[in-house]
Amino acid sequence: MQQVDPADYVRVCDVYGAGFLFIPGTQTCFSFGGYLRFDTIVAGSPARNLEGDDYEASTSVRTRLNFDIREETEWGTLRAYARLQNTNLSGTGNTVAMDQGFVQLGGLLAGYRDSLWSSDIGGIEDGLLTDTDLVVGDFNTNQVSYTFAGGGFSATLGLEDDSTGDIVPDIHAKLVYSGAWGGAYLSAVYDETFNQEDAARAIGFDPFLYQGLEYYPLFLPNLPTRLQDGSHDAFALKGGVLFKNVIAPDSSLKIEGHYAFDPTVYASIAGLATTSTFAANNPTVLNPEPGSVPIFLEYAVGAGYAQKVGQVGFAVSGQFGRTFDTGFFGTLPDGRFGTLTSRGDYYALVGNLGYQITSKMASLLEVSYRNVDFDRVGQVDQTSGFLRLQRDF
Repeated sequence: MQQVDPADYVRVCDVYGAGFLFIPGTQTCFSFGGYLRFDTIVAGSPARNLEGDDYEASTSVRTRLNFDIREETEWGTLRAYARLQNTNLSGTGNTVAMDQGFVQLGGLLAGYRDSLWSSDIGGIEDGLLTDTDLVVGDFNTNQVSYTFAGGGFSATLGLEDDSTGDIVPDIHAKLVYSGAWGGAYLSAVYDETFNQEDAARAIGFDPFLYQGLEYYPLFLPNLPTRLQDGSHDAFALKGGVLFKNVIAPDSSLKIEGHYAFDPTVYASIAGLATTSTFAANNPTVLNPEPGSVPIFLEYAVGAGYAQKVGQVGFAVSGQFGRTFDTGFFGTLPDGRFGTLTSRGDYYALVGNLGYQITSKMASLLEVSYRNVDFDRVGQVDQTSGFLRLQRDF
């Protein structure tokens, strides 16, 4: 009988947690996983479908593949991580994209992932515990950062490519504490430039001609053009606290908020949405809310609560904020045609109910409500939601 070399066996690697195996013949560990989910999505008025109804309904399928490779070196853990993802909407858009890809050595990280402003450094991630987690400034960037960690504390300093093409990056800092009771974090961001062009691309409306000049129906006033001032900078702060099991076993309570001293893409959040909002791949600094009209919030505060009881789980979250000055060009409330500048109150409510069908398959029903009430303009609101089946592996 032929002898089998021991190196040919795949061995469990328990250094980094469940799911890791040794690559045969090496001391390198790898993990492969992901999920496949099917969503039925409905976005209410003012969304409209192609048949003229005051709602939009679609189906979405997302496939996510995670690859994680790690080994120990004299400089700390060496890691390479890649996430490939595709989300189609009603059967279209089947292009696979890199959702994340980065290398780590000890505390050094370089690559493409969630902005440090909204990533889970220290195990405390932005979001209010519902799937629609009401994160302000949530998108991916190319970045490099270094994290110092010890005793439950971590401090991170990072530089991120802001897609302006100049040498000056956006600068981030984050302090985190995590323990058995939960954790807390404080983030700061310096946005090196935010101009009329940046706001127009983020909002996404096309300009129209009026008396020979281009105008946008929705814009942020008082921002210079890039040629007038290439470094119109902005600064913002964000903080949050997470409590575990303080109300009941298997519960979480999260409170967080932000304040932006100037308009910035890091203060944007989804406003009015279409079903493509739920199916979008890779939000970026130039397109932070695909499928939505983003709202730029000077400040916002919110809270979320999640509870598990056996195989059933539910979560609720709410958020209130105040927008920056927002410009409207078109037919005004008094019937005249022109420009009006206003600020608005914003609030959102989200609730969901989930059931763990098996250890690797779950269902989730979630409903969201958003309302924006602009002074002198009026209010607009929208109800949306989805029903999901997801198989993890």
